Amino acid sequence: MHTLMVADDHPLFREAIAAVIEAGLPDSRLLEAESLDQALRHVAACAELDLVLLDLGLPDASGLEGLRALRAAHPWLPVAILSADQERRTILDALDLGAVGYIPKSTPRRDLLAALAQLLEGQVYLPPEIMRRPAVTRPSPATAGMPSPGPRFAELTDKQLEVLLRLSRGASNKVIARELDIAETTVKTHVSAILRKLGVPGRVQAILAANDADLEALLAERHGPSR
Repeated sequence: MHTLMVADDHPLFREAIAAVIEAGLPDSRLLEAESLDQALRHVAACAELDLVLLDLGLPDASGLEGLRALRAAHPWLPVAILSADQERRTILDALDLGAVGYIPKSTPRRDLLAALAQLLEGQVYLPPEIMRRPAVTRPSPATAGMPSPGPRFAELTDKQLEVLLRLSRGASNKVIARELDIAETTVKTHVSAILRKLGVPGRVQAILAANDADLEALLAERHGPSR
């Protein structure tokens, strides 16, 4: 049984999320908060909370302030953004601040349930269509002051490049395993090798680094068009 919380100031949206979770995750418990203050109080009183779905438009928190506050008060707590804002930069900044995922409010019910399942399994969820958009030129806060990982991409094997490419598009380990016809444990092994070779602490940082590189072009340069 999982315990989730949705923090959103629109009652109708909270009701819609509750209906989706009740239908798709029937053994789950859902808490509701209409403000950041109420969300923080719920978290403090519920040690078994598994995931928070946080809106960026709470009345007492502007933009990513709510995420910063939750991460500062409860760094152990997985927080995913659930927002109408679909700017790619906002998504990457949220991940840089420690969000475990970003779900657009326009996400269809089936995809929303798949995203929740992925997050509850401890994986990062990124919206695939948004992550396929061209990268912005403004440097990411996550990579500021860090050595440029660009040259290190050459150290990745073809399979590791393909795994990283799919990670950057929001694919889960299970989806990557299916698309590349390999075992899910093999995907995890590749991810560990990718992190080590790029010199980054986690998959979010690897994804952020990958957004500054053209992995498809690198694969094409080696062996033709990306598979």
